Amino acid sequence: MSQLPPCPACQAEYTYEDGILYVCPTCGHEWSKAGSTADASATDDGIRDANGNLLQNGDSVVVIKDLKVRGSSLVVKVGTKVKNIRLVDGDHDIDCKIDGIGAMQLKSEFVRKA
Repeated sequence: MSQLPPCPACQAEYTYEDGILYVCPTCGHEWSKAGSTADASATDDGIRDANGNLLQNGDSVVVIKDLKVRGSSLVVKVGTKVKNIRLVDGDHDIDCKIDGIGAMQLKSEFVRKA
């Protein structure tokens, strides 16, 4: 039997395989089997867009999905270009200003680099 890697989140040694993923029963963390050590370092080096391109402060991005603005009837339409983004920590990892809407936070999974 091959040696399975420890969990990158909690360092527990009781991981198991589930299809194409490794799973930690201690904390519930799941990660990819393909290049498991490379994937852990790839997520630590920055925020990536929906296509996997590395984003940086000041980049321009394009919205790839209609996004409803919470607390308003406004919608950010597909194809809206957002200039001069700022990367922040948290669930919504992009701070920006959108013309006609104002200051917003976006998730990187709903944008692609322009």
